[in-house]
Amino acid sequence: MIVLAAAAHPDDIEFMMAGTLLLLGQAGCALHLWNLADGCGGSNTMGREETAAVRWKEACASAKLAGGQAHPPLFHDLEIFYNSPSVAQVAAVIRRIQPDIVLTHFPHDYMEDHQNTARLVVTGTFMRGMKNAVTDPPENPYEKPVALYHALPHGLADGILQPVEPHFYTEITPVLPLKRRMLACHASQKEWLDETQGMDEYLEEMERISMRVGQLSGKYRFAEGWRRHLHYGFGPKEFDPVKDLLHLN
Repeated sequence: MIVLAAAAHPDDIEFMMAGTLLLLGQAGCALHLWNLADGCGGSNTMGREETAAVRWKEACASAKLAGGQAHPPLFHDLEIFYNSPSVAQVAAVIRRIQPDIVLTHFPHDYMEDHQNTARLVVTGTFMRGMKNAVTDPPENPYEKPVALYHALPHGLADGILQPVEPHFYTEITPVLPLKRRMLACHASQKEWLDETQGMDEYLEEMERISMRVGQLSGKYRFAEGWRRHLHYGFGPKEFDPVKDLLHLN
């Protein structure tokens, strides 16, 4: 099976999705990692172009550690908008990859880049087989079931502080060291996250989040949480490949 992890910015996959992505890779899936934005806003010391170039190298290094393929961004930071041109571009990438499993943001995360990424990815996946839906650049439609899953939002709550409970959890304890190494590839973000979002040591923050989700599961030390997207337009209700591949109840 083919897995696409699609997030807004470089390091978003590593914070909330990478553990499950690595487990799916161990289960034999082909992995694709895609940040829709180039991360150009993520520095107080470098200019936009330099920051974007550094963050692309970091994203490629992380994808290599995962044994996956990195795909280049389409947009600048804070310029991910839900509109027809953006949908056409996102759908083209999805048709090119032809995923069976899509991992993306929670629709009501704390910032609009994340929210709009979720919307674009859902729509782009929905139109994968629609022959009359035009992509940019043009890509042939494909017909097969796809299952979409939304990661937990940062802070484990939506933008108005309502807690978000997962449909299911994945235990990431065995792959946590590799998830940490993937996140460490994004070294340019250490000072930025310290200064702008109060995350202190970002690697430790990721582990604290993973441990908190593990506590919420009631059975795992470190975990990620997921909500499955409604199956209408994507595949049969019983098509739930993440739970099947990872042998989850």
